[in-house]
Amino acid sequence: MRISLHRSVIILLATLSALLAQNLSRVPDVRQIVESSTAATQRSWQQRLHYTYVTREESLRRGPDGPVQSQDVDVSKTILVNGIPFEQLVEHNGQPLSAEEERKQKEDLDKLKRETPAQRAGRLRKEADENTSLIGQVPKAFDFQLAGEDVVEGRPAYVLQATPHPGYQAQGKYGKMFSRVKGRLWVDKQDLGWIKVDAQVIQPFSMGFFLARVQPGSHITMEQTRVNDGMWMPKLIQVRAAAKIFFLKNLAIEKVLRYSEYARSQPATTKMVK
Repeated sequence: MRISLHRSVIILLATLSALLAQNLSRVPDVRQIVESSTAATQRSWQQRLHYTYVTREESLRRGPDGPVQSQDVDVSKTILVNGIPFEQLVEHNGQPLSAEEERKQKEDLDKLKRETPAQRAGRLRKEADENTSLIGQVPKAFDFQLAGEDVVEGRPAYVLQATPHPGYQAQGKYGKMFSRVKGRLWVDKQDLGWIKVDAQVIQPFSMGFFLARVQPGSHITMEQTRVNDGMWMPKLIQVRAAAKIFFLKNLAIEKVLRYSEYARSQPATTKMVK
C-alpha cells in the first residue's frame, strides 16, 4: 500500500512537472520579442528608403483657453531621384505652390540630380544609419514586460509595457526623449513588426519641430501598416502636447503625420508631381 501510494505521488508530480514545463514553454520570451521586433523594424525602415509615398502633415496650435491660434496642412510626395528619397511639397493649406516655391523646389531637385554616385551613396548611408540608430536605441532605453495579447485590425499581437531603463545614457537626437516617456508597444506575432506605439510623457523635454518644451501628460502615438510581404511602415504619427514656449507661454499643440500610397519605386524616378 505504501509503495503504491509512493508511486502515485511520483506519477502525479511527474505529470504536474510536465504540465508546468509545457506552460512555461508557451510563455513568450520578452527579450527575444524585443530584439527580433527591433531587427524587423530596422529592416522595414531600411526598405522604406526605396519606396514612394504621400505625407499629409497637419499642425495645430491652441491658446490657453482653447481657441485655435494657427493651423497648417502640407501635402508632400516622396519620390526617388537617382535612388535617393526626395520630399516634394505638393500643396500648402489646400493651395498649390507659388511660383517662387516651385522655383526653389526645382533648384533643390536639380542639385540632387547633379550629385556624384559617391555623394548619393553617402546621403543614402546617412539616412539608413539614422534610422538604424533610432530604432536600435529602443531595447537599451526601455525595460519591457509582457502586458498581454491583443488583436489589431485582425492581426494577433503581443502587447509590451515599456518603462525607461534606469541609468540609460541618452544617445542620438531622440535619446533624451526616450528617457522621458513610458508606454506600450504592440508587436505583430507573425512578422514581429511594430504595429502600434502609445507613449506618454512623464518628464518634460524639448522637441525640435515644436520649438517648445513638451510637458508631462502629453501623448505620442505611432501606427504602422503592413506593406507587401511582412514590411511594416509608418501610417500615422500623432503628437498631442501640452507645451511651454520659452518657459512662459502655454500652448496645446497637435501634430499629425499621415502616410499613404506606399509603392516600390523604380530607381530612375525623377518625375515632378503636378
